[in-house]
Amino acid sequence: MKKAIYFVLSLASGLLINSSMTLIVRAQGHAGVADGNTPDSYIVVFNENVSAPNEHANKMAQKYGLSLTHTYSHAIKGFSATIPDAMLEQIKKDPSVKFVSVDRVVSADVHTQGRPTPSPVPQPTQVIPNGIKRIGRNTANLGTNIGVAVIDTGIDLKHPDLIENIKGNVTCVNRTSTGNDDNGHGTHVAGTIAARDNAFGVIGVAPEANLYAVKVLDKRGNGSWSSVICGIDWVTQQVKDHQNTIQVANMSLGGSGNSDNNCGNTDGDALHQAICRSRDAGITYVVAAGNEKDDAANHVPAAYDDAVITVSALVDTDGLSGGFGGNTNYGNDDTFASFSNFNSNIVDLGAPGVSILSSWKGGGYNTISGTSMATPHVSGAAALYIWSNPQSSWVDVKDSLINVGESLGSGHTDSSYLHPENVVLTKNL
Repeated sequence: MKKAIYFVLSLASGLLINSSMTLIVRAQGHAGVADGNTPDSYIVVFNENVSAPNEHANKMAQKYGLSLTHTYSHAIKGFSATIPDAMLEQIKKDPSVKFVSVDRVVSADVHTQGRPTPSPVPQPTQVIPNGIKRIGRNTANLGTNIGVAVIDTGIDLKHPDLIENIKGNVTCVNRTSTGNDDNGHGTHVAGTIAARDNAFGVIGVAPEANLYAVKVLDKRGNGSWSSVICGIDWVTQQVKDHQNTIQVANMSLGGSGNSDNNCGNTDGDALHQAICRSRDAGITYVVAAGNEKDDAANHVPAAYDDAVITVSALVDTDGLSGGFGGNTNYGNDDTFASFSNFNSNIVDLGAPGVSILSSWKGGGYNTISGTSMATPHVSGAAALYIWSNPQSSWVDVKDSLINVGESLGSGHTDSSYLHPENVVLTKNL
């Protein structure tokens, strides 16, 4: 059976983060996540002429005896389900079906996890994390009311450093009812993007941006293409139904895969197609390069160079450029992290991603590493750019962030010769 997912979406007006009205909306789909590469799990994408995709998905489920996990109607039209081999060829030949993708595993792109610091009462005195210092704060541009979706493990919906900025939440994970974070990873990402500039905790790149918690990964940080597409579909719906609510989506997650550089039309890649359709609706997607010390072309969504901004991780230990800080197990100060994936044709920007302090579940704080931690620095920068340049396309955002970024040799180095990408800077946005 399909399970209705309820969420509360608050629309902010004016320069203050005060909601003017609250909408109660129902998102369609069964909230299921494949734990591992589940046999017989597929994503079915309909042809564009299917006018009522949710209804059509239910009819196909009845016709073929399928149990649906998600239905999609905004980023793509289709559904995900367990499909026995004996039935698969029949579904592929159905005249309403464009293609069928194998469902695959994705996970949070975190390399190491520290020991979280429980939130004391009162909250700890505010500090500016080194990553925020390193890319340069822009105190004249706070990203006010620019919406950023965190497609991840959710966000701690009651975290005192984030609660004022959270304007909506949804879950695509089985046995959960909200976008609340039961892992910590998504809350950490959200804090780097938009932790409030207040008297306690940390501060984000765009401290007055609006946050949307889109829970697609479970408490272990695992999910599937089908769950991620569920989140992308929801984000796309917000753009279509509620104009100018979300402009940026952060995806600090990844799995194995490649790109056809044709939005999945050539190789039948449902995840790629969903991101492209959501991009065309007006969302700038910022994604992690991955932590495998590998070619980013072997990992998605990082490899989708025609649709996303891909981010690698920089070591920064002192919050300053120049390489004068201490060294780490992942490299010297102001060099690229040894775990970070690479590809000069795919990776667009670097950002601090080693020993990053940010918010954590339970109202606490934590210091962790990974391209997951680098990515939200760029998502926050994208929010700042869009605030100054409304209606910018994702290519405008990407090219502009690259152009104002710190070039190799101007504050950072790369002895590996694998990372020619600029490092993001925000002070001039």
